[in-house]
Amino acid sequence: MTRFGYTLMTEQSGPRELVEYAVAAERAGFDFLVSSDHFSPWLAEQGHAPNAWTMLGAVAHATESIPMMTYVTCPTLRYHPVIVAQQAATLQILAEGRFTLGLGSGESLNEHVVGAGWPGLAERHERLEEAIGIIRALLSGETLSRHGHWYRVDAAKLWDLPSEPVPLAVAVSGSRSVERLAPLADEMISTEPDGDLVRAWQAARSDGKPSRVTGQLPVSWDTHRDKAIQRAHEQFRWSAGGWDVNSNLPTTDAFAAATKSVRPEDVAESIPCGPDLDAIVEAVRPYWEAGFTDIALVQVGDEAQQQFLSEAAEPLLEKLRAAAP
Repeated sequence: MTRFGYTLMTEQSGPRELVEYAVAAERAGFDFLVSSDHFSPWLAEQGHAPNAWTMLGAVAHATESIPMMTYVTCPTLRYHPVIVAQQAATLQILAEGRFTLGLGSGESLNEHVVGAGWPGLAERHERLEEAIGIIRALLSGETLSRHGHWYRVDAAKLWDLPSEPVPLAVAVSGSRSVERLAPLADEMISTEPDGDLVRAWQAARSDGKPSRVTGQLPVSWDTHRDKAIQRAHEQFRWSAGGWDVNSNLPTTDAFAAATKSVRPEDVAESIPCGPDLDAIVEAVRPYWEAGFTDIALVQVGDEAQQQFLSEAAEPLLEKLRAAAP
């Protein structure tokens, strides 16, 4: 059965509001939560970037049974992998087994802030591969000393380990990243409904068993379509650049400059806007048709969250579950 999730988007909401939205999303019937893990919003208009791990600890306490995932954490520059392992272990204890650690190679926007530069894609993948090995070893209870190519670890041990293992999901975008990362992870993450990518991932799995595959897409629900389009353009026009561009832009000013020519109608072509729930279902359909098992929705705009969750979420979930396999 296809599962549908709600995104705690740290770039557009403050930490207390995000916890409230998580509780409301569980009440509305969403199957899981995902949270971005950013140091900066993409655009100044979004206006937020609280620490995802602190917020998720509060979410674990405030919710009852809904699973949660980082979507995604980069464990290679802003965080050392041993710190990510410790955070994941602690959160899994607080969440009582409901947490999945989603990992990725990162974006300059969030990672350059520690002054370590922004490496090329090949190096980012090498760093991620090495980091996953460190995280796995620590989460398995090892006392780890390692002098790797990118990271040194000296007698590291996690003293609080969860009774439930922490599943590792990893973001991939092409065949090379699938070949490299599928044998190392438990689950796949991608933002594009690419059936070939999903099939390549499942074929490359080390245990030969089909895995969870999680995707994500934005929607701008509102009772007024023009208002929904305006909000999507103001806060989500950054997405028009595509991953190759977006992963390398370092600041909100750079994103603003790169998206000056993006028009409201351009955004409305790629993001379902307005009150039509059937249009949202059709936007989600390519993901389950491509083999995604889990699909998270991003409701654009902090000011729209409560109304979306109280008025649109339940009927939308009913329509999605009726249409999906």
